[in-house]
Amino acid sequence: MKQHTVIDSPYGPLTLVADDGGVLCGLYMTGQRHRPAEETFGDRVDGARAFAEAGEQLEAYFAGGLREFTLELRPHGTPFQRRVWDLLAGIPYGETRTYGELAEDLGNPKASRAVGLANGRNPIGIVIPCHRVVGASGGLTGYGGGLQRKQRLLELERGPGLFQQPPLPGSVGNPRTGGTRTTGAARE
Repeated sequence: MKQHTVIDSPYGPLTLVADDGGVLCGLYMTGQRHRPAEETFGDRVDGARAFAEAGEQLEAYFAGGLREFTLELRPHGTPFQRRVWDLLAGIPYGETRTYGELAEDLGNPKASRAVGLANGRNPIGIVIPCHRVVGASGGLTGYGGGLQRKQRLLELERGPGLFQQPPLPGSVGNPRTGGTRTTGAARE
């Protein structure tokens, strides 16, 4: 039986889901595309040990003090999706890859569309960094949590933006700067 909790973040509330063994199998943003129905998350259990380490690591990441998550993960998906998610997990902090580069890494340069679909179904966003995948031109393309969140996550990893913007609705601000960051120019 799954269980879940909801934590605050600079990007709005995050729903953490753990499987029967207490291993993280989901991290979803409010309004996220392909977010499963709430009833599939199991009972809400705030303060459970299963979520303590994930919450601490996410807080450190948002504060700019964590570059690599060390959580046990169990994303549920097809074998192809899991191969793509494994590649995503290997993209270093502060760097990006294109869908085409990931397709080449899989040994099928023509699979960039399939890579994009698998990327969009990533059930453990942020920790499995699907936000680090960009279009062939380097521009931002689709993101289940919305392009504004994707841009802000990339800016978090690259350093402070040029100016502060108000937090997203429902967010708690950036703990490192007291606000949120953006370059002001949407890259699409």
